[in-house]
Amino acid sequence: MRKAINSLAVKADFILADAVTIPEINIPQRGIIHGDAKSITIGAASIIAKVERDAMMDEYDNIFPEYGFAKNKGYGSAEHIEAVKKYGPCLIHRSSFIKNFV
Repeated sequence: MRKAINSLAVKADFILADAVTIPEINIPQRGIIHGDAKSITIGAASIIAKVERDAMMDEYDNIFPEYGFAKNKGYGSAEHIEAVKKYGPCLIHRSSFIKNFV
C-alpha cells in the first residue's frame, strides 16, 4: 500500500484503510476494523485489490502451474497445500503461509 500511496499523482490528505495503519507514511490515516463493510471507499478499494490480485495469480499460474494458482488464487485449498508439500514453496509463497506445511 505504501508503494501505491507514494505513486499517487495527487497527494492524499487523509488515508482510510481496512483495519491497519500504514507505517512510514506521513499522511494522517485511520485503520477501520471491518472497514470494507463500513466505508464505501474501503469496500471499493478491496474489490479492486481482489480483482487485481486474482489477475496476478492467473499470471503466476503460467510460471508455476504445479500450484494451481489460477484455481486457488493463492488461498490455502487442500490442493494448494498438497502442492506445497509435494514441490516445496516457490518464490511467491510467503513464509507465514508455508510455515505449517514444509
